[in-house]
This record gives sequence, structure tokens and C-alpha cells, in this order.
Amino acid sequence: MNAIVPILHNTAAAVPVARVLVVDDSVVVRTVIERILNSDPAFTVVQKINNAEQALHYLAEFPVDLVLLDIELPGQSGLAALPAILQACPRARVAILSGNCEAGSAVAVQALALGASDILSKPHSGSFGEQFPQALIERLKRLLHGNLLALPERETEPQRPPPPMAVASAALPLACLGIGASTGGIHALNLLFAGLSEPLGVPILLTQHLPASFTLYFAQQLALMTSLKVKVAEQGDVLEPDTVYVAPGDANLRLRRDLRRRICVQLTPERTPSGNLPGVDPMFSSIAQIYGAGGAGIVLTGMGRDGTAGAREIVAAGGWIVAQDEASSVVWGMPGAVASAGLSCALLEPRTIMAFVARQGKIRS
Repeated sequence: MNAIVPILHNTAAAVPVARVLVVDDSVVVRTVIERILNSDPAFTVVQKINNAEQALHYLAEFPVDLVLLDIELPGQSGLAALPAILQACPRARVAILSGNCEAGSAVAVQALALGASDILSKPHSGSFGEQFPQALIERLKRLLHGNLLALPERETEPQRPPPPMAVASAALPLACLGIGASTGGIHALNLLFAGLSEPLGVPILLTQHLPASFTLYFAQQLALMTSLKVKVAEQGDVLEPDTVYVAPGDANLRLRRDLRRRICVQLTPERTPSGNLPGVDPMFSSIAQIYGAGGAGIVLTGMGRDGTAGAREIVAAGGWIVAQDEASSVVWGMPGAVASAGLSCALLEPRTIMAFVARQGKIRS
């Protein structure tokens, strides 16, 4: 196989540039996408490839910040290759660019479950209108928000966590449970709720990193995984037990007390310092402030450290945190960060977490 040589472009050195790999079987689409992205100083297309195998060979030698991946490719499909692409370049965001993967479809949610960061609709060849270039650039800039100023080096294995923190004997019984997840989280949530043998009797707040357009379909799919009531959280919702409140894709899920002292949903639009929206940290922080020692959190698979700062607040308030173990995680970034900080009282696979939560929530009184 001939060596793959990256495409070189002159770019302004003073501006951080996102390196983009385009994987699409259409030479027209590859050329158009390259022309669109290279017209903006925030991007440079470093290579265009027409199949997944060559993409993996390229990523083994050259790091990128963003992969635009078609689903229908010769040989291995983009969907089948997605886990290997993420493993080959774990620092990269992968956006599915396909004409056969409608927002909210089963294929789209499957791609997100496997680790894609976003799903973009690709016009048919020859029908790239005037609005598509601007919409594509804006969407990708939002996707990479907070990652261009200081792109981290390739993630290394987190340090082994210290012994689990001791459980405070004066803690309250479980009153509210928060769950945070990102890459690989949809599959992990399926296993998590499958392990819930009986209702916990408390409200459950859920932040899964997903684009806003997928939130409703995700909530509908989640409702099929559990007998609990599932709804996308809305401003002013009064929390009820055994109801799962899903953070919208464009707002943080926080809590407040209304004039009658009832605990209600408060949605806020600000991104976390690391660029997440919705963020696990704001949700966990709000649980700690409202419920104190009665709050608990679960941190599932995902890139980055979202959830660590909020987990620290829950633990400081007397609550507790469970993290997904490394072996079962697609990416042990979020749970690994919590574990390495000594904030988790247990590291478990998703199927066993809810049974642990049920036991822990009852004995802490």
C-alpha cells in the first residue's frame, strides 16, 4: 500500500487550527467539503480518504482534531469502523456526515451510542446550496467549542484511584440521584437501567452529552429501557419520585425551590469551562446544594472530566458517587477522572450499579 502523505496548506500560525480528516466515498463530496472548510481559518483539511481502512492507517500516523465520517463506505461501513477510529485517535471528535442518517433516527442514535459527537445531514452530490457551507462551518465550530485553544495531548491511562472514600455514617438516605454520561453512554444507560430491579423512590436527573436535536428521540428510547417515567426536563418541572428527567441538549439541568419550597427544574444556557452543554458538573453541583447528604451521583463512560468538579461538591455535602469501571467503559475519561480524584465509593460495571445504589441509599441513615 502506498504511503499516505498529508495535504499541506498555508494557515495563519497565530490562530489555532482544527485538523480535519474527511472520509467519504464520493470524490465530489470530499472536494466540496475540503473547499468549504479550508475557506475558514479555523479549519484545515489534512487528508481526504474514501474508505475506513485507509482512514485507520492514516490515523495511526497522523493525529487530527475532527473526523467527518460517511456511513456508507466501500468495504467496512463508517458505523462499523467508528469504535476503531475513536480508539486510533481518542482526542478527535467524530461527526457523521451522511445523507442517510436523519436526525433522531435509530441509526443516528446508534452512531452517538458508539461515540460520534454529532450527526450532520449531507446534501446529495450536486445539490450543495448556498446555506450549507455556512451551516456546516457554524455546526463544526460549536462542536469544537472550547477545544481549539488548548487541545490536549493524546489521553493517557488515568492514575489508579486511591482506596474508596469512607462512607459518612451520619449521611441521609438517598433523596435524589444524578447520572452523567458521554461517549458510549447510551449503551451504558441501557445496561444501567436493566439492573434496576425495583424503583428507588427518588427523582433521577440525567445528563447525556447529545446534540439538542436528538434529545427527544433519546428520551423516547430511554423510556423503552425502564419502567420509570422518562421526560425531557422543562423549566419549572416539579420533581417527582421514580421519574427520569433528561437534560435538553441546549441547557444545563439545575434545581431550585419555588415559592412553595418545592424542588423544581431550572434550565440554564451557559457552557461549562470545558465547553460542555449540557454539563454534568452543573447538575451535580445543584444536587449537592439542594439535597446535601441525600444526593448521589453516577458517572458513566465519556471523554474528558465533566462531572469531577460537581462530584466533589456532592461528596463535600455528605453525598456519594459511583463510577463506571474501566473495563466496561468505552472511554474511561469522565469516570476515570472521578476515580483518580478519590471521589468514588465504588467502581462498577453498569449492570451492577443500580443494585449497589439501592443498597447504599437504604443503609445511609
